[in-house]
Amino acid sequence: MTYADAGVDIRAGEEAVRLIREQVDSTTIPGVLGGLGGFAGLYELPADMDRPVLVTATDGVGTKLLIAQEAGKLNTVGIDLVAMCVNDVVTAGASPVLFLDYIATGRLEPEEVVEVVSGVAKGCREAGCALIGGETAEMPGLYRAGEFDLAGFCVGLAEKENLIDGSGMEVGDVVIGLSSNGIHSNGYSLVRKILDANQCCLDDKFPHFGETISYTLLQPTRIYVNAVWSLLEKGVPVRAMAHVTGGGIKENLSRVIPEGLSAELHFDNWKIPKVFRTLQHLGAVEEKEMFATFNMGVGFVIVVPFESAEYAAKLLLRAGEEPMYLGAVVGSDRGGVTLEGIF
Repeated sequence: MTYADAGVDIRAGEEAVRLIREQVDSTTIPGVLGGLGGFAGLYELPADMDRPVLVTATDGVGTKLLIAQEAGKLNTVGIDLVAMCVNDVVTAGASPVLFLDYIATGRLEPEEVVEVVSGVAKGCREAGCALIGGETAEMPGLYRAGEFDLAGFCVGLAEKENLIDGSGMEVGDVVIGLSSNGIHSNGYSLVRKILDANQCCLDDKFPHFGETISYTLLQPTRIYVNAVWSLLEKGVPVRAMAHVTGGGIKENLSRVIPEGLSAELHFDNWKIPKVFRTLQHLGAVEEKEMFATFNMGVGFVIVVPFESAEYAAKLLLRAGEEPMYLGAVVGSDRGGVTLEGIF
């Protein structure tokens, strides 16, 4: 018997590495030592940092992968993978520098790996970090042929004195939201249940707007690194940031609000994309459940002092964002987040 008889094709793995080399090389940044093919990725810390802190995050794409696999479109989930990690890292005021990916599959198809990694590389270039390594694991029996899963790992850098954790938040601070690109990468188990209950096919068009279901659902998660740094580089005193993922705006923003304070938001201050209202109608989902599951059009939140809010909004506009004034920080024993009419 051979390893190939057991379902593992070493040659396919070697071919995949050969095909993705150019994509990986395109993400190289200063400080990266060596290249693809070693046992470990190497990065030299910048000499001009006084007290560098490593900021890390890991995440996946979840059941959105099942939509991508069924649609046969794999070039955007790599962007999702990067976004889910780098958006977490940047909330601490860190700059993402290194990224690693992990692809686990039942049968390794080099062309599929290239399609996925091309998205990872694109996301890394947008975030300004290097795809420094990764792993492709072929595991027949654990995964069926045609199935795969993704995981991503990001390392960022920040000066210790510049870390952002919400501790400086004060009453009167303004909560600014940055728009999402639709559903991003959370809530897809509910999305798929709704589609199944309504016997929807991915090639069908969503009711009330003309885009196909697959096109709408596979819009990649937005990367907010450049938007955040458009503020930090200009010295805007950012009090806190939150990446709005699973649990919606309430759960994620609550994680950075100090005791004795609360963010009082008004949901009529932002426009909710049609896809959310369509899914809500198709699944008869309650409003509170929608806001507890999905981002509802707000993918990232930034808290700044009242006197800096107008300047921050101008900088965000220049960076290509459409900032939304979601509400303000108030004194409250309840803590967390209140959303008018919802929770």
